[in-house]
Parts: sequence; structure tokens; C-alpha cells
Amino acid sequence: MPKIEIYTKSYCPHCRAAKKVLRLRGLDFLEIEVSDDAALFDEMKTRSQRRTVPQVFVGDVHVGGNDDLQRAIRNGQFEKIQESQTNAV
Repeated sequence: MPKIEIYTKSYCPHCRAAKKVLRLRGLDFLEIEVSDDAALFDEMKTRSQRRTVPQVFVGDVHVGGNDDLQRAIRNGQFEKIQESQTNAV
């Protein structure tokens, strides 16, 4: 199973929603808290080319924010990303 990473801020409701949907799917993920860490926030911006949280990655693939994650799950794209990253390892 490819590694799932999610950049979050502790007070963000969209971050909580993204983590909840991943947990409901039984998926483990690495949460990277960027609230008080400028270096990690800069890392997130560099990787995602976005300034908002959450930002979700499956392996090397940037899924996007919570809305992007929810949409990818609904339309089956999330599973395809997971499969492609599993085969890439």
C-alpha cells in the first residue's frame, strides 16, 4: 500500500474532514502538522504548489485538498491513484 501523507493545521475543519474520510476507509496516513512550523509549511507549498490545507499525497501523486480528495473518492480516481502508486513501488 502506498504511503498517504496529509499536511494539516490543528484548527482546520477541512483537515478534520479529510482525515475522517481516510480513517473511515481504513487507510493509514502520516499527518504532517504545519500550524507552527514554517519549514514544513514551505515544504507543503513546494510539493503542492498550493497554500491551503489540507494537502493530500498518495506516494508521489498530489491528490489535492479535501474537496479534491472527496471528489477523487466519489469518482473512483483515488483507488486508481493508489493502484498506480502500489505498482510503482
